[in-house]
Amino acid sequence: MTNKKRFDWILLIILFSYFMILLDNSIIFTGTVKIAQDLNLNQQTLSWVSSAYSLTFGGFLLLGGRAGDLFGRRRVFEIGLVIFGLGSLIVGLAVNAPMIIAARAFQGIGSAILAPTTLAILMDTYTGPARVRAIAYYGAMAGIGASVSLVIGGVFASLLTWRVGFFINVPISIWMFTLAIRYLKADQGQTGRLDWVGTITSLIGMSALVYSIVGTWMQVPALILAIVMLGIFVLQEHRTAQPIMPLRLFADRERVGAYIGRFLYLGSMLGFWFITPQLMQNQLGFSALMAGVAFFPLTIVNFIIALQVARLTAKWGNGGLLVTGIALTLIGMFWMSFFTVTTDYWLGIAAPMVAIGIGQGLSLSPFTAAGVSHTKGTDAGAASGVVNVMHQLGGSVGLSILVAVQGLSNKPLVGFRQAILTGSGLLLLALLAAIFLIVPGEKRH
Repeated sequence: MTNKKRFDWILLIILFSYFMILLDNSIIFTGTVKIAQDLNLNQQTLSWVSSAYSLTFGGFLLLGGRAGDLFGRRRVFEIGLVIFGLGSLIVGLAVNAPMIIAARAFQGIGSAILAPTTLAILMDTYTGPARVRAIAYYGAMAGIGASVSLVIGGVFASLLTWRVGFFINVPISIWMFTLAIRYLKADQGQTGRLDWVGTITSLIGMSALVYSIVGTWMQVPALILAIVMLGIFVLQEHRTAQPIMPLRLFADRERVGAYIGRFLYLGSMLGFWFITPQLMQNQLGFSALMAGVAFFPLTIVNFIIALQVARLTAKWGNGGLLVTGIALTLIGMFWMSFFTVTTDYWLGIAAPMVAIGIGQGLSLSPFTAAGVSHTKGTDAGAASGVVNVMHQLGGSVGLSILVAVQGLSNKPLVGFRQAILTGSGLLLLALLAAIFLIVPGEKRH
């Protein structure tokens, strides 16, 4: 165990670094209209500003987690901060579509190093009740950070410029780097080597998978490439002595349910966070600032509920809390799928957001806890990587699906309702994963 002072500073580094990642993953959403106007982007290209980040984030996460295991968490964490800060600077300076998409992809590599490393540092540092609380805060940050980012993005886009949301990461990264040197333990890592074949095949496979959904041509060859590359990846992980994703992580029913459920849940949520601010701005006439403020019903209840997760977990159990949270999120999403122009904001958007906010606050921490449950210390980085892979890849694939469904209709409002209904379907599948995999797996242990 650590003393109180050390606990506070390490947890600050973990949560603030994770929030910084989430900030840039979500700040794009309320700033999409302004970004599209400034850089002359169409809807398809605009979605790649988010997807490029998510793809490299998801593709390099396993490498990022394994690198921390091998070379030391603090060293790898500091490298991630440098890449992330530099990528943020380039995004803020972007003048056209290729530049911002490439910069977002580069920034995603930094995030792919930071996300699993922070979670692995958490697992290394805390034990017992302190770990339960720390994981609860970490998981809650996933929802709170994403929601608050929508508001911050709206403020920057309306009162300043969307570029400020990325420039601000530079001094924050420097601050985190300084704190890491002072408070994080300098560890030497484990013996072993990186699985480069697994890294390359997983990156190509997952990138091709998302492109097969959002691409404008050669989608079928991309899908075939994805299947082949991911097949080679699984075979490689089975054969190599130093896998970046040990297949033993999937031997536990609870963890498998958490991976599947998180993939589906974040697919629905990322799509929701992307298309709803655009509906508010393009159809309801909201400014970027007002679109961000309009998420307050979700953000506030999410924050309040997330702070109670550690206590509620002790009372209801991780699985019970998760089932309740997903069910409430599903109710809110399904409710919002009935929105029309004659429905006012409060009944058609704000009220469903309250249900979504409560559900999100109850869900993300238990998903994190289940995803790293019953893992050995040597697998902490890899397990953290898989949790974040499912988070980012699920979000990217889900966003792609919802944007594609939205584009099937020439009427924006109809497309929005169809996309939200599709997101509800993803949540229903996540709920089934929790009921039939996570809950029974938790009871077994």
